[in-house]
Amino acid sequence: MSKDKTNSKNWRSATKMVRGGTRRSGFDETSEAIFLTSGYVYETAEEAESAFKGELERFIYSRYHNPTVAMFEERMALLEGAGFCFGTSSGMAAVYAALASGLKAGDRIVSARALFGSCHYIVAEELPRFGIETEFVDGTDLEQWRTALSKPAAAVFLETPSNPALEVIDIAAVSELAHGAGARVVIDNVFATPVLQKPLQLGADVVVYSATKHIDGQGRTMGGVVLTNDKDYVEDLLMPFLRHTGPSLSPFNAWTLLKGLETIDLRVRRMSENALKVAGALESIGGVKRVIYPGLASHPQHALAMSQMDNCGSTIVAFNVAGGRDDAFKVLNGLNIIDISNNLGDAKSMVTHPATTTHRRLSDEERAEIGIGDGLIRLSVGLEDTDDLIEDLTQALK
Repeated sequence: MSKDKTNSKNWRSATKMVRGGTRRSGFDETSEAIFLTSGYVYETAEEAESAFKGELERFIYSRYHNPTVAMFEERMALLEGAGFCFGTSSGMAAVYAALASGLKAGDRIVSARALFGSCHYIVAEELPRFGIETEFVDGTDLEQWRTALSKPAAAVFLETPSNPALEVIDIAAVSELAHGAGARVVIDNVFATPVLQKPLQLGADVVVYSATKHIDGQGRTMGGVVLTNDKDYVEDLLMPFLRHTGPSLSPFNAWTLLKGLETIDLRVRRMSENALKVAGALESIGGVKRVIYPGLASHPQHALAMSQMDNCGSTIVAFNVAGGRDDAFKVLNGLNIIDISNNLGDAKSMVTHPATTTHRRLSDEERAEIGIGDGLIRLSVGLEDTDDLIEDLTQALK
């Protein structure tokens, strides 16, 4: 028999991540069930009609909803402290749905300029194709936000810390300015994770994730998430967009992500501890010009990062090597333990060269504006022994 979950919102975080959203079938399984089904059957035609009218609460089609996906969504909502959660097929599907569902021709969006490459494409190229005005600002400069939001806007979009140069933006201050301009605030919280940072509690309206990263955390599957407390936005804009455009999360991927949530707190906190140690060691290794990590006092927004991110610096470190592309490639190719990969948030440490991978489509000028030089390396720190990671980086930097 399934137990009453009505008090799940009062559970503490660790309990929510292990048990939130669990629904047992008639077989009383210990692990959540995977419902690999495209559709559902009805006893009568009248029942089907009532279901499609919305008069009967039940699953009708897995593009709309699925029991396994629903478990993942409920657990994520509990973790984030959100009233509504929607799983999507990827992180970029989540970003696009969160923005496009709430915008129309003639609207204006203000965005931080430091964005993941695909997010930058959506704001700079995709949305303007539909008559949406876009403006970029230096996300760390509140005066630029204040100027840009001195006239009406429909949406504000930012990621903090940013990918890959780890700029930290004041969520509460920007949200206040955005709301004054009539804008909905959408935040990509991938680098901070729901463990370290709660944008909805800081004034944001919508939070998006690539669940492919820390939520799975073991390189197994793709997924995305959109979370909010705005009922009108959900019912009038987001839900119809998702239902009719179909960026749905597969049941198998949802099940995999459910398993990831069981250990996300342990992984993220340990990986953040490891990242702080590695970042500190990199500051004393020859050949490194600059280390960028929010957990270090040398980071320009260190105090803000600590206040927003539960006194953790996250799992990502960026550093500049002395020299350009060839020197950076030499470091990457010289690593024995750390993998070269454009993914992040994994239990395995991974390193990439953003200028030639994730942010390759940006112009030299655009990359320079957000601190992506040819010598910049992004390191996602995993769960390995930090002494091994430091030794690997030290020998590669010789």
